[in-house]
Amino acid sequence: MLDPGELTAVSRIMEEEHVPAGKKLFSQGDAGNELFIVLKGCIGSSISLEDGSQREIAEFHAGNFFGEMSIFESAPRSATCYAKENSRVLKLPEKSFFSFIQENSETAIKIMYRMLNITTQRLENTGEFLSEMVTWGEDARKRAVTDELTGVYNRRFLEDVIVDHFRSAQRDGTSLSLVMVDLDRFREINEGFGNEMGDRVILEAVRVFKERLRETDVIARYGGDEFTVLLPRTSLDEATTMAWGICREIASLTLLQGGPIQQITTSQGVAGYPECASDLKELRAAADEALYRAKEAGKNCVVSASPREDRIEDGR
Repeated sequence: MLDPGELTAVSRIMEEEHVPAGKKLFSQGDAGNELFIVLKGCIGSSISLEDGSQREIAEFHAGNFFGEMSIFESAPRSATCYAKENSRVLKLPEKSFFSFIQENSETAIKIMYRMLNITTQRLENTGEFLSEMVTWGEDARKRAVTDELTGVYNRRFLEDVIVDHFRSAQRDGTSLSLVMVDLDRFREINEGFGNEMGDRVILEAVRVFKERLRETDVIARYGGDEFTVLLPRTSLDEATTMAWGICREIASLTLLQGGPIQQITTSQGVAGYPECASDLKELRAAADEALYRAKEAGKNCVVSASPREDRIEDGR
């Protein structure tokens, strides 16, 4: 805030403007070359959020100044400023501001010193706000692509990333394996032990996946008890070995006691590019077929898709 003496000094070169309630002085992104000082009333300042809404970040009352960054840095307006009530402001154009500095150096230095202190604090506050917004945005992004219960990726994310991984494998001439996983008899687990235990079973299975998989692998919860795993640069044989390790470890869990089901198991179908498929649709179909065969074989097992040549000969 500027004191009465400073306000008197600068008011001589400024233009007074009456601003009715609701009127905008400028909008975020506008070019700006004027500094404003509030004489009376209240000016609000807001920024646009990604969803199109506005968030108020400051209020300016009598003696407060705003809009200085457009003069100091010739920067676009960083926020929208508007009258929250009938107000009076002084406008100081950039040219007049620098003329005032040359003609009234002592007073100008004092005013600028006070302005810079206030601007520094304002930037610190803005920095804290932006940090909060970045954190909020990152959290929102994570919520959009991850499963709420388990924290692994969701089906939406998988549908996007699987295309990118397959194209990379084609372009680089590398392997890509796809594993489809179902938790066996999951409906019976929920019915026999309750939904809370069902959630615990899912979380324990995910823990095993995370411990067994690599950072470059992608695990997604595809449905309630269904998971899909992408294994970049992994051959069919390597993926099958990894899947068996997961299968055996999940089967060793001892969560279920005193109920109709004693063991947590999985059925897993594995398919690999280029061994089992020439395109993504064929790869997914091969993994799905292998999963079906795993269930038909009695569950608690891993089945690898047949080589593409064999499946073509069989008409599959």
